[in-house]
Amino acid sequence: MSLIFAHRGVHRKARENTLAAFEDALSLGVDGVELDVRRSADGALVVHHDPVAEGHVIARSFARDLPSYVPRLGDAMAALRAVSVNVEIKNLQDSREPTYDQTGAFAHDVLEALADLRRSQRLTLSCFDLATCELIRSFDNEIYIGWLIRRTSLPKALKSAKERGFNAVNPHFRLVSRSTAHEASELNVELNVWTVNRSRDVRAMDALEVTSIITDQPARALRLRDEST
Repeated sequence: MSLIFAHRGVHRKARENTLAAFEDALSLGVDGVELDVRRSADGALVVHHDPVAEGHVIARSFARDLPSYVPRLGDAMAALRAVSVNVEIKNLQDSREPTYDQTGAFAHDVLEALADLRRSQRLTLSCFDLATCELIRSFDNEIYIGWLIRRTSLPKALKSAKERGFNAVNPHFRLVSRSTAHEASELNVELNVWTVNRSRDVRAMDALEVTSIITDQPARALRLRDEST
């Protein structure tokens, strides 16, 4: 039975990646929540998807100057202590991103911030940047790592993840088929798929027994999973 993760919380009413969105997700009874973490200019870890919040480039702004709805990572994790959390580290060499940390300091800060929670809560660290995932593994031999992919060949990614000691590949759901799901199982690499919203796609991923389904429609996904069960 696949786990259901609310993508950035429940953001049909509340703003995504906010404490209100996370509380709404908990009220549905989700298995987990996916959220995004960035680092401000003064080193604070904040939860926000885009690099800019109301005109403030997060990486070049002090946390105190960001909109009040942008939570600190610690506050988000406290709100989500009852469920699993997939923390996506927003660190990528991309023209849309104003900064990129190649030293691993950002990822190390996230690990340090989550250190006290790992005994009581299942945590996933994920990132599209392969180098960042590799650095996380070099810092910590035990933390659960999911390498995010969008256009990479899934069979190649599975083999690469296995070689690097990652726990999972987190692919766009359209990359997953019966054969790739079987290959993941053979390699003992889990699949956490995103972003699965249509009913037929939720059913298909659940039938393939992926580890988790990350969705903008958690209420629908929970209902469909329960019906199949």
